[in-house]
Amino acid sequence: MSNIWRKKPISAFEADMKKSELKRVLGKWSLTSIGIGAIIGGGIFVLTGTAAHYHAGPALALSFIVAGIACIFAALCYAEFSSILPVEGSAYAYAYGTVGEIFAWIIGWGLILEYAMGAMTVAVSWSGYFNKLLKLFGIQLPSYLTNDPFSAGELSINLPAFIIVWVITYILVKGIKEAANTNNIIVILKVSAVLFVIIVGAFCVVPENWVPFIPEPAMVKGESGKMHEAYGVMGIFGGAAAIFFAYIGFDAVSTQAGEATNPKKDLPFAIIASLLICTALYVMVSLVLTGMINYKDITGEALKAPVAAAFEKAGKPWAVFIITTAATVGLISVMLVMMLGQTRIFLGMSKDGLLPQFFREIHPTFKTPYKSTILVGTVVSCVAAFTPITLLGDMTSFGTLFAFAMVCGGVWLLRVNEPNLERGFKVPALPLIALAGIATNLFLIINLNRLAQILATAWLLLGILVYFFYSKKHSNLERA
Repeated sequence: MSNIWRKKPISAFEADMKKSELKRVLGKWSLTSIGIGAIIGGGIFVLTGTAAHYHAGPALALSFIVAGIACIFAALCYAEFSSILPVEGSAYAYAYGTVGEIFAWIIGWGLILEYAMGAMTVAVSWSGYFNKLLKLFGIQLPSYLTNDPFSAGELSINLPAFIIVWVITYILVKGIKEAANTNNIIVILKVSAVLFVIIVGAFCVVPENWVPFIPEPAMVKGESGKMHEAYGVMGIFGGAAAIFFAYIGFDAVSTQAGEATNPKKDLPFAIIASLLICTALYVMVSLVLTGMINYKDITGEALKAPVAAAFEKAGKPWAVFIITTAATVGLISVMLVMMLGQTRIFLGMSKDGLLPQFFREIHPTFKTPYKSTILVGTVVSCVAAFTPITLLGDMTSFGTLFAFAMVCGGVWLLRVNEPNLERGFKVPALPLIALAGIATNLFLIINLNRLAQILATAWLLLGILVYFFYSKKHSNLERA
């Protein structure tokens, strides 16, 4: 049993880097774009209304700052780790080099949950936005082509979700440069749309809607129908918890270490830059939204599309076309980065022998792990097309937050055990930052949906069985 705590030597990671067959074509801004592509999705146009109405009011901007600070704890720890171990595998690889094999496996298994469930959830969300966009142009697809059979109660398929996943799979198989270029184009489009909302919306702000900026505490009926205390200082923290998951995705940058041209310097830059850029955009959007429409008026249909509702109220209904298009296009890059990260996690685990060799086979021409990419595309497309997705958002968050907490602990442990390692980036006040990161992420895990907690825990227990029955026996360290 002591073997389950064995660590992969740093020299072994360095050897893997030298033997890598992946193309190193990603610079720091391409990596930053990948981070922005993963973070900014449809949520910025939806979660803002829910958090303002049910939790923070105009102080939603402060909620975004609080959530950004909570994320920066994990982001800083990711940045230090990526400057030491710039290899594909993200938190899995970091844990393997610091804590031990069993913890690395559990984190890797949790990351599979994060990226797979995330891609499935976003695929279904994209289908919803795509159908809404078609309706704006007077086109309506039959319900049996836009719903899963369980939700529709009849023989049906969510065809848009199925098709978009295979389009992304094709791009990912074709090559990392093509995938990065596609992501860059989409990021430019959706950031332009966000800036449009900020600039045009700023001229429609009614300052009275910001008064009082932090409303007095009050009891509010939530989405579940239960009464809870909202607004005031605690409402700001409640809003931060509600919109925290709009930030998930910056960790996907660390999965691209094998394709970065200068990973030790560029990965830390991209992780922190993408988080800071997105935080700034989120804060400005929330200020504009709560200035254009009173938070008390964000009810009914406005909760589903608060930004669109704000522009309609300001006499600019044409803006709905731009916002819906931006959300539809923007979600494509989120799916792309999620599926890209998933295959790189598989690649890292397979190189260590913890997964079959199937997952590490590189295409001779495209230099991508094409077999695992096609497998991921098959699973994601089928689940998105035929399954009702309700708890996947919380299950995605469980895997992410678990990895965040482990990275914060791991970087602290490595600083104590290996103080002389070369670090391209060092977390300032590490003990304080690491403790804050661990506490924040565990607190958010505790507050997730109970059923999602149970299902995610069952997934981790299944992973432990797989480890003892297959991975431990086939590990490269076991053979050595």
